[in-house]
Amino acid sequence: MKILMVLTSHDKLGDTGEKTGFWLEEFAAPYYVLKDAGADITLASPKGGQPPLDPKSDDESAQTDATRRFKEDTPAQDALANTKPLAEVKDDGFDAVFYPGGHGPLWDLAEDADSRRLIEAFAHSDRPVGAVCHAPAVFRHTKDADGAPLVQGKRVTGFSNSEEDGVGLTDVVPFLVEDMLAQNGATYEKGDDWASFALTDGKLVTGQNPASSEEAAKQLLALL
Repeated sequence: MKILMVLTSHDKLGDTGEKTGFWLEEFAAPYYVLKDAGADITLASPKGGQPPLDPKSDDESAQTDATRRFKEDTPAQDALANTKPLAEVKDDGFDAVFYPGGHGPLWDLAEDADSRRLIEAFAHSDRPVGAVCHAPAVFRHTKDADGAPLVQGKRVTGFSNSEEDGVGLTDVVPFLVEDMLAQNGATYEKGDDWASFALTDGKLVTGQNPASSEEAAKQLLALL
């Protein structure tokens, strides 16, 4: 099993002067679910190199078994520090692609042409595509083989409007994940705020929030 994981390179939280990036749990939990199942994982990001970590995801209150494991795992830290530039990544040879969230993807991966190229290549060849929390932002412009929005008619989830409101960033983010998915013709579903909730529809796997990242990775794995 060869799996591509794509992380954000964006580190500015709108005009707030605060930092953002990827959410540590949403990388670490899926990474170990897939790694422990024997997957060969390649990490990529738009700019390559070390992706920015959302500092809030490094707070003690946000730590999990997976994040603590990552902090003791030098090879995993080295792999993360050396992500491949997305423009250099081809879909050939990968069995699935997975996108961890954090607020960063709303600004870069949602608009990134290389990300769109990769997602469409996986989707059009019936290979699993997974995204958790804010990472379903990557489906903003992706199309199916007929040119319709990739998520149209699909059951999907992602960071909910009520969760965005809960973190006080509704007026900071460039768009709301829940609204965008619905506007693209998806059937948006959610569980309780901050609880684990993930959906699989065909080969598309989505998770609602950080707590859903392990379950989303397990559902992606089930498709393989």
